[in-house]
Amino acid sequence: MPFSGEIHERVANAPTVPRGLPLVVLLTGFTDAGSAVAGLIEHLRETASPRPIAVFENDLLLDYRARRPIISFDQDHLTEFRPARLELSLATDALGQPFLLLAGYEPDFAWNAFAETVLDLAAEFEVVGLNWVHSIAMPVPHTRPIGTTVSGNRRDLAVAHSVWRPRTQVPATAGHLLEFRFVESGHRAVGFVLLVPHYLAETENPDAVIAAADKLMSATGLVLLLDTVQERREDYLARVDEQVAGNDELQQMVHNLERRYDAYMAGRNPDDESYDEGGFNERDLPSADELAAELERYLASRPSGDDDKPGRG
Repeated sequence: MPFSGEIHERVANAPTVPRGLPLVVLLTGFTDAGSAVAGLIEHLRETASPRPIAVFENDLLLDYRARRPIISFDQDHLTEFRPARLELSLATDALGQPFLLLAGYEPDFAWNAFAETVLDLAAEFEVVGLNWVHSIAMPVPHTRPIGTTVSGNRRDLAVAHSVWRPRTQVPATAGHLLEFRFVESGHRAVGFVLLVPHYLAETENPDAVIAAADKLMSATGLVLLLDTVQERREDYLARVDEQVAGNDELQQMVHNLERRYDAYMAGRNPDDESYDEGGFNERDLPSADELAAELERYLASRPSGDDDKPGRG
């Protein structure tokens, strides 16, 4: 049965949108390793002054029982109900350059209607292209730059930024559908998949947020303020390095990941044992889940330098 109904509402007194702006899409959902997307959404809502143009209807797109809203309880009464947000906004970068920002939760329902609506809005505002990012967990070391896989029809960006180009089938996200529909309709579109260290995937990793912002800036020419995220990154990586230095198993894992990463980037076969320094056997280590849990416990137990924001680190 085809979907019928308006899935978004235009905001009264919304700002006038200049034509020809880039569209940045950030959707949290199926995968968000290192909280790259969630962290960047929060950061842009604080620094890019987004002014809503259209608000998408939670009752039509969101599974409340899977992603429950937040309610605040004060001793004996409820003080605030915070529903999830999915909005198209007009935002500005550090130089005052405007851009369109579609940010919030990934819809649980009505994907085709959602994609058609976004395409209609893109046509109305004559956007110059779709730019989106998400992140997945990969067996890579945190001591190397976060790599990316690039999709879409921006070959210049694929050549410059794509370090891993698999032929595979993966579970789709709403972002994938948007990219597919934009390319199908003749728009420019690029998607960046961040390859985040698997043992840090469940932590809030500022390095992943910065990598996401860097890729979007390279695609759009925008300049995003990242000073506060950079400060958190330095503290976060220092705490990770401290934990690794005090754990032989973590050191072995990181060393092996570095060896494989460097071999792959040099064009060698990372499984060639002739490049295995010290005869390390990955099977002797705890699982990635065990190591990640240990790191999470450690990071959560240390002061992050940002005590006013619970959950950091």
